[in-house]
Amino acid sequence: DCLGTPIVYSPVKADLTGNIKKIRAVYDSNPAKFKTLQNILEAEKEMHGSAWPKTGATLALMWLKRGLKFMLVLLQSISDGERDEEHPNLIRVNAMKAYEIALKKYHGWMLQKLFMVSV
Repeated sequence: DCLGTPIVYSPVKADLTGNIKKIRAVYDSNPAKFKTLQNILEAEKEMHGSAWPKTGATLALMWLKRGLKFMLVLLQSISDGERDEEHPNLIRVNAMKAYEIALKKYHGWMLQKLFMVSV
């Protein structure tokens, strides 16, 4: 299987899904008020004050964007033909590139090491 172990990609999928659910929950709480993501961001900025943007749907949206960037870089790297010549059927090189570009700077040391070991 070119995707390797599900232990690497299951957390990414779960994270994306979880962030979408958090954003959706805010929208569903008042669809008329939260017609756009901009409406949600403005309301949360006013509601949370100095804790904003590191709370609520705003934080979920930031992590969703980061996760989607990871997926974009991963797929672009695969599409560009980047690969490990010794293991051409694995996408470790692509996953590492995507992680370095999209997520690494937002993760602490422990999570960075866990990702490296998982890949």
